[in-house]
Amino acid sequence: EQLPRGARARGHHVIFKDRCCFHRSDAGETMAWSMSVDTVLANKDGVAAFRTFLKSEFSEENVEFWLACEDFKKTKSSAKIASKAQKIYSDFIQADAPKEINIDFHTKNHIAQNMAEPTLSCFDDAQRLIYSLMAKDSFPRFLRSEEYKELIKKQQNGKQKRWLPFL
Repeated sequence: EQLPRGARARGHHVIFKDRCCFHRSDAGETMAWSMSVDTVLANKDGVAAFRTFLKSEFSEENVEFWLACEDFKKTKSSAKIASKAQKIYSDFIQADAPKEINIDFHTKNHIAQNMAEPTLSCFDDAQRLIYSLMAKDSFPRFLRSEEYKELIKKQQNGKQKRWLPFL
């Protein structure tokens, strides 16, 4: 395959002097998602498709909570830890939260007690529960869903157009 002038190949990527082109995720990668919920959660397109599916089941708060926890765990500033923890608590945990997740009373109570001095691990138990719920319950249904089938079809059609330039 001939590369454009001023470009050189590096793995699946083509590096241009002025811009970069990324290799589009292909159907093989989409098929690999069926192996585990981790592969979906690690991919932007996968998360988007999974979120759309969960929305159709009225349970998108699960993936939103999981993503919020992943973001929270990367927080460096101790000043931000408290405010981010409070936001997650008020969005997902407290009674009548707008995106209240379905977790047991014991876990909810434990988080409430930790809110006085939140740490980066204060949502770990709840995140594990929600992850398990998604992996065992929502994920198998997602693999049988139209969203997943559409994603595979779209990526198989896009296989001919291998390069997706960033303009």
